[in-house]
Amino acid sequence: MFYLHPSSLRLLHRQLETLKTKPCLKVSVPCLSEQCFQHNTEASTKITFKPEVSPFITESEIQSEFSHHDPGIARINNGSFGSCPASVIAAAQEWQLKWLRQPDHFYYHQLKKGLLESRTVIKQLINADDVDEIAVVDNATTAVAIVLQQTAWAFAERKFNKGDAIVVLQYAYGAVKNSIKAYVSRAGGHVIEVQMNFPVNSNDEIICEFRKALEKAKANGKRLRLAVIDHVTSMPSVLIPVKELVKICRDEGVDQVFVDAAHGIGCIDIDVKEIGADFYTSNLHKWFFCPPSVAFLYCRKLLTRLNLHHPIVSHEYGNGLPIESGWIGTRDYSPQLVVSTALDFINRFENGIEGIKKRNHDAVVEMGKMLAKAWGTNLGVPPEMCTSMIMVGLPASLGISSEKDALKLRTHLRKNFGVEVPIFFKQPEDLEVDSITGYARVSHQVYNKIEDYLKFRDAVGQLVCDGFTCMLLPD
Repeated sequence: MFYLHPSSLRLLHRQLETLKTKPCLKVSVPCLSEQCFQHNTEASTKITFKPEVSPFITESEIQSEFSHHDPGIARINNGSFGSCPASVIAAAQEWQLKWLRQPDHFYYHQLKKGLLESRTVIKQLINADDVDEIAVVDNATTAVAIVLQQTAWAFAERKFNKGDAIVVLQYAYGAVKNSIKAYVSRAGGHVIEVQMNFPVNSNDEIICEFRKALEKAKANGKRLRLAVIDHVTSMPSVLIPVKELVKICRDEGVDQVFVDAAHGIGCIDIDVKEIGADFYTSNLHKWFFCPPSVAFLYCRKLLTRLNLHHPIVSHEYGNGLPIESGWIGTRDYSPQLVVSTALDFINRFENGIEGIKKRNHDAVVEMGKMLAKAWGTNLGVPPEMCTSMIMVGLPASLGISSEKDALKLRTHLRKNFGVEVPIFFKQPEDLEVDSITGYARVSHQVYNKIEDYLKFRDAVGQLVCDGFTCMLLPD
């Protein structure tokens, strides 16, 4: 006996259908009549080969799946909001119609079953031990709130003392930093921010700064309650050596470790047992092709009975986080129900999720190097510290002198050149002159074409030729 998950069965069915229609080796059958002897001789040796049709998705099929994208925009910013193929959108709409047709039946007989299927798929993808370690939520930001809410309660209930510390990276996501202010700082916790150099040259730089921050905190008598570590920082985008940082946390006696991998599943390798964190979250609408918005929160099995609750309290309160998260009131749950359909789409690519990760990484590094060479700049991180995103320096002559300038330039590129790309402002070091202060975070997803990057290259080139600076843009 063996078990095939429904998503695997769907893939097998599709491959069988392909085999039914695939052109095969064609051999002519000889005629047996005497007058056809000469024809028989020729026919019996005549073998016609027809090209084999690949069972994998074609380039034209990829473009068809994303034909709803605005054709006038070079969309090289998959990292912000992700993308969803037409086949997954159609599946989500089917779930919406099931709800609208008969909501009572949907609620009592379909929703929990569908969410369990999604949780099972995620469990297998991240190598968790138990499906009960997986809760499906609407966003990684929600997952952060769940964990930090528990931390805030620990301060309020005096399990933690005023001044106990939480550790976070300098380039943690802005919404996460705000959540830390709202939940931890307000409750009396002390926040330690690990400084990070950018551009960054190696993992060792990050590991060294992280270790120094923890050692300094301990020397000052701080009890380290929680470390929040990005797997991939958002802006600037850097792949963080999480396994090494988690080990340092264990060695230094940090109570709990939470890995924020908003840019995780579908973009990087995830094995939660190897990583060894207590909590791990990732969005599925960024790099896993689900519609917005859906994420998961992994809680290590030993911690699943902790006082973890969804911040929106509804009828399932107290039944465990996965069940609480499965019903937080009347809303659209369809993004959380199409995880297996998204996996079906991914498995249409050669080598599935691994093939897509390699395809995107190799392509974004190639495009990043092309852009840096064209502009006479540099990459912000080495290729091995990139994922499906890469930081590319913009010409210093553009005069990016603040975060406001970076946002204005991004808007200018969108409105006047049809290029969508986020821009990071890097504060220059003291005494630095004519240094690179702006870096574009360039993404690559399966729908991108080289023309998207050439359009960006030429837009920046035109701005430089025109003597443009950000000072010319209106506030």
